[in-house]
Amino acid sequence: MQRANSRSVTVDLTYGNDYFGQLGPFEVELGWWSSVDGVVTRATELAGVPVLVARLIDGHSEDPGHGGLVRYHAEAIRRPTALNSRPLDGETAALLAPDPLRAAWATPEGVREALAWAEAELAAVGRPTAAPARQIRTWNLSGLFRLPTATGTGAWLKTTTPAFNAREGEVIALLGGVDPSLVPTVLAADPARGRLLLDHVPGEDCWSPSAATVADVVPRLVAAQATLADRRAALAGLRDRTPGTLLAQLRALLDRLPSVTDMTPEELGRLRAFAAENLPGLLDRLAACGLPETLVHGDFHPGNWRSDGATSVVVDYADACLGHPALDGLRPRAYLTPEAWQHHARVWANAWRQHAPGSDPHRALDLAEPLYHLSYALRYQEFLDHIEPSERPYHEGDPAAELRAVLACAQPS
Repeated sequence: MQRANSRSVTVDLTYGNDYFGQLGPFEVELGWWSSVDGVVTRATELAGVPVLVARLIDGHSEDPGHGGLVRYHAEAIRRPTALNSRPLDGETAALLAPDPLRAAWATPEGVREALAWAEAELAAVGRPTAAPARQIRTWNLSGLFRLPTATGTGAWLKTTTPAFNAREGEVIALLGGVDPSLVPTVLAADPARGRLLLDHVPGEDCWSPSAATVADVVPRLVAAQATLADRRAALAGLRDRTPGTLLAQLRALLDRLPSVTDMTPEELGRLRAFAAENLPGLLDRLAACGLPETLVHGDFHPGNWRSDGATSVVVDYADACLGHPALDGLRPRAYLTPEAWQHHARVWANAWRQHAPGSDPHRALDLAEPLYHLSYALRYQEFLDHIEPSERPYHEGDPAAELRAVLACAQPS
């Protein structure tokens, strides 16, 4: 499917307890629903006052999460004097009503509190803000804001939900203790509220990384993971996605699948057979490859690498866990050409052979593929278990898609 490069947006505007009707519809470049920079810009123009997007209310598209018709709730920073407040109709009142699973930053009060925290922390380290924050992204997994500072170097505020995300500041500290150049600089962290304040990382996201970037980033992550594998006690706070735990978690998920996915009884039967008959032996063969369980990034695709041509930094550790490093080794494949993937796999395997002499990283990549898809099925279900109904279109079919990929891996070639 060719993805749309825009979306049609409507914004429901509030200020405190007052409702000011809808702004739009208007077109916004970039089809991704979570990208709200353009939404904020246009809504601010129409409202006559600065606004911030609280959350997605509704979305309709053939490609969920992208393009189509999208509706947001936005909060005005000041009272919009050019607009008149009005009563809420019943449907809109229901859409704007509180929800127990709503992310803290997806409410007007929550986004204001997070920004106030970031501004206070920047002032405390001698880098007060020089202009209002620019809202870049908001969805069920995170909020992202860029804050200009008086020192000229910007900072980034990231908000996540602690209930199902790693404590990113602590993960960065673990990796940074081995290789400080691999990770961004943390300016402040509030893990209990899922807030992280980061120094700006210069460069561009490496969606199409050069061979040189791969040869720089991948061995450095592997080296850090190999070192941390020997410090198991330091990794105790990470979510457990080790191979043996994945097997237990699959068995627990199987009992829920009829009610949470559209998988057929035949597919469910094949999954149960795979869990009982195939997966235990696969785990033994994977362990024999000789790679250690360690800190895993969890979403090590090249879009989470940033490079300015001289240095490369890995960002976004919300999915970090304790697991098998082949899960990170496999992650870039979906984002690379076949030739680039072969180069990446060689670099990754050579790095692990250096740090784990006698190991067989290439075989580990082959064997770990069902576990890779299983880990993402569990992660996507974790998202769905913790997000409110309006956010479910982002991930609704993902657990079943990944479990079907597990079954495809289990087919004899």
